[in-house]
Amino acid sequence: MADTLTFSLVSPERELFSGQVDQVDLPGTEGDLGVLPNHSPLMAAIRTGAITVYSNGSEEKFFVEGGFADVTPAGLTVLAEVATPLADVDPADLTARIEKARAELEMMSDEKAMAHRLHIDGLEAIFNMV
Repeated sequence: MADTLTFSLVSPERELFSGQVDQVDLPGTEGDLGVLPNHSPLMAAIRTGAITVYSNGSEEKFFVEGGFADVTPAGLTVLAEVATPLADVDPADLTARIEKARAELEMMSDEKAMAHRLHIDGLEAIFNMV
């Protein structure tokens, strides 16, 4: 039984993380999930929010917007549409994005509005972390 999990976080621009970790918590579209070593295989869609990586008693957080998580016997790979270290998130830019998303929400209805509201919730959660 492996003591660590191989984890890779990739965005279109670059690979943000690659290494052995103890656990990764993800914001899935169907709810948050934690991935530990020897996790059952699965594929999940990612919503806007924070990925938390636990390794050797420390935490590292990343802001993500959309993408997929793929858990296989080899480990966990997250392919994010947008990803950045949480420490690099600009609160002023995030505030502007939240305001724009709220304005867009007012023109939507039904399922599209619900998905957009989840996006706004994720942005606001990140804003509260930075």
